[in-house]
Amino acid sequence: MAIKGFDYQEFAKNLAGQAQELVPPEFREFEKQYVINTLYNFSNLAGEALYNDTESNFNIDQAVMITQIIAEWAYHKSVDLIRSGIPQDYWDPIMQKIAFTIFEIAKQTFKQGLPQDQILQLIEHHVKKVYVESIEELNAKGLIDEGLKQKAESQSNIDAMMQQMQEEAPPEEAPAPAEVQPAPSPQPQPAAANVPAPASSGVPAKQGPMQTPKLLKLVTCAMVFQKMKQDKVQTILDKFDVNDATEVIKYMNVDDLVDKVDPGHAMRCLAEIRKSLPKKRIIDTSKIVSQVQSVAEYFDKPKLEVLLKLERPNVKRFVFTALEGEYYEIPPHVAQIIATHLADSV
Repeated sequence: MAIKGFDYQEFAKNLAGQAQELVPPEFREFEKQYVINTLYNFSNLAGEALYNDTESNFNIDQAVMITQIIAEWAYHKSVDLIRSGIPQDYWDPIMQKIAFTIFEIAKQTFKQGLPQDQILQLIEHHVKKVYVESIEELNAKGLIDEGLKQKAESQSNIDAMMQQMQEEAPPEEAPAPAEVQPAPSPQPQPAAANVPAPASSGVPAKQGPMQTPKLLKLVTCAMVFQKMKQDKVQTILDKFDVNDATEVIKYMNVDDLVDKVDPGHAMRCLAEIRKSLPKKRIIDTSKIVSQVQSVAEYFDKPKLEVLLKLERPNVKRFVFTALEGEYYEIPPHVAQIIATHLADSV
């Protein structure tokens, strides 16, 4: 049954109308229209799909929330793409991937009944992942250069908005005396924040009780990731369990995290993490030379030259130098790949 009372078309129009007031004033007219139209199209499509979804049993509040999340990210990432300098031909494919990712993750997480803050954290993680992967793909195909790739990956309109909100926020008033100070009440997070920071009690404090070893490791990872570039962090987090990645992302958003964690605990966690990392393998170049020589016993020189005809000059030099018992200076891991390829060709 359709979601009663959910007028998705009117809701999408309302969201697009709000976006008109937020589009950066320096944008040209066609850029402004792109942001507004993209937000409207994706929120309208998402709303229609939710309205006609007879299996998920979403209520009107959930449908509104999912549609609004898609609209907000459509706004932020379309602004990022325009500011990045990426050619316009590539905007739509990237935005379509982002919208599809949000829609699928939102549907699954709402079905599972996850807390709202966790849903928002997961969505933000995957939006950034898809955005960076899309930029990397353009670079890998030679459609954009390295400089443009780095500029595009550094764009984050949502972070810029949050920074501006913090700078414009009025200073906090001094607390009232203890005897008349009212009990604190929870304050709502601004919608643009998307990822509320976890409660301070969740961070292993300097003077607080010892937390679980796994939590300490995740918090320590978050401390390290705060100092790294976003694209590298995304690459590492993609290898994490989804729940662990969510925890790390939460703590990366904690201000002054390093001041809230016991240095001794953090150092011990770093030492344990380092032990679990694979050891760097030292490659014996003399063994590689011997491997090439043994393989070459199955080829005469003309056949070897035919086999290497299409290879780069450095590859040919390495092979024929190895046949003379010498090592041609190329990176050992590259030499190992060449030797293995020759062995597989026998």
